[in-house]
Amino acid sequence: MRWVIVEDEPDIYEVLNHMYDLLGAASIAFTTGEDIDAWLEAVDSGEITDDLPVFALIDLRLPGDMDGVQVGERIRRCAKLRDIPIVLMTAYRLSPATEAEYIKRTNAHRLLYKPLPSIQTLQEMFLTLVKK
Repeated sequence: MRWVIVEDEPDIYEVLNHMYDLLGAASIAFTTGEDIDAWLEAVDSGEITDDLPVFALIDLRLPGDMDGVQVGERIRRCAKLRDIPIVLMTAYRLSPATEAEYIKRTNAHRLLYKPLPSIQTLQEMFLTLVKK
């Protein structure tokens, strides 16, 4: 089982990678929207076909020109990944209207605020979403 992380903060990135390891999931990790976009292009073109992810966890604020909402929208346009569960995360408080807009635009299953909940809570949530 493989999951995607799009996160630019090294500490959070490492915690999430460790959690994925505990769950027996391999991670494909990206630190910018542009990096995952290039990878998704390779998936779309058929260059990458094996061991595609079944889940994506995406930070909303990323360096570069492509933010987490745009990454979520891009995943939804990828024929091979459009149906995977997506969870968005951010350290910045959003208005209820902005939350709803981001969830709708990405068809995300959840939006989490940092600091993230305990690893046990995250595990339960992720496993529930992947099993759907």
